[in-house]
Amino acid sequence: MEIFKVNGKLNGKKLALSVLVPVAGGALVGWLANKDSKQDYAKLEKPAFSPPPSVFPVVWTGLYTKMGLARYRIAEKAEQMNAKSESLLVYNTQLGLNFLWSFLFFKWNLRGTALIEMTILLGAILMTMWKFYEEDRLAGLMMTPYLGWVGFALALNYSIWSMNKQK
Repeated sequence: MEIFKVNGKLNGKKLALSVLVPVAGGALVGWLANKDSKQDYAKLEKPAFSPPPSVFPVVWTGLYTKMGLARYRIAEKAEQMNAKSESLLVYNTQLGLNFLWSFLFFKWNLRGTALIEMTILLGAILMTMWKFYEEDRLAGLMMTPYLGWVGFALALNYSIWSMNKQK
């Protein structure tokens, strides 16, 4: 199965834009939110399962790429059928929540609020996966690693929050 083609067609510009928005947006948000917070984060108590900071940009780049590809497939299917996809609104909402979390957790040190927001994000990801799956099975399945990583991040957020809430 050709993942870059939708109904046998490839739109390179739309594919590139669909991937570029989450990848570049995530990089920009990461830079802005983490710019002055690395030392604060290093001082926090973390659980044993906490990955080293260098893992996060690598994982997120891969996840954002898959998300963008899934979005491209949904947008192309809708365009080819001369229809609008409600899925894209849900996708955009979860992407906005994803970007907001970095500011809550790192920039503003609102780790409890970030935990609540991430719970909402997890629901938005599930909704996106479900809607994508209904329109394009592959697009829905491509969101699975993202769901898994955010579930892991939720446990990490909770652990860091609970270990440091007295500080």
